[in-house]
Amino acid sequence: EVQLQASGGGLVQAGGSLRLSCATSGFSFDDYSIAWFRQVPGKDREGVSRFWSADGSTDYADSVRGRFTLSRDSAERTVYLQMNSLKPEDTAVYYCAAVHWAFDAAFRSDEYKYWGQGTLVTVSS
Repeated sequence: EVQLQASGGGLVQAGGSLRLSCATSGFSFDDYSIAWFRQVPGKDREGVSRFWSADGSTDYADSVRGRFTLSRDSAERTVYLQMNSLKPEDTAVYYCAAVHWAFDAAFRSDEYKYWGQGTLVTVSS
């Protein structure tokens, strides 16, 4: 059974940091690209960062580039999102998602096959 378990959300003041984790199981970790999305109620799901296994590249949304860093630990089968210099507009539910590397899904959320349950990040001003 494929599982993605997102964790690490919480309440933080503006300018603070959080590290999200996405623990995975049930699929070949190195054969799948993992992305982080976020969603605010009433808005579309937004791609934040993704690692594309096909070429080892990492992409970031313009809104988080320079503040967020995605990393992977293959031994732990976990993907991390280090979020620094957080802003109130970063408040959202954050999800991790996976798709086979053969699909260059970029930040098209409907192309990701597996999803975690989401973790809430709240940044206070």
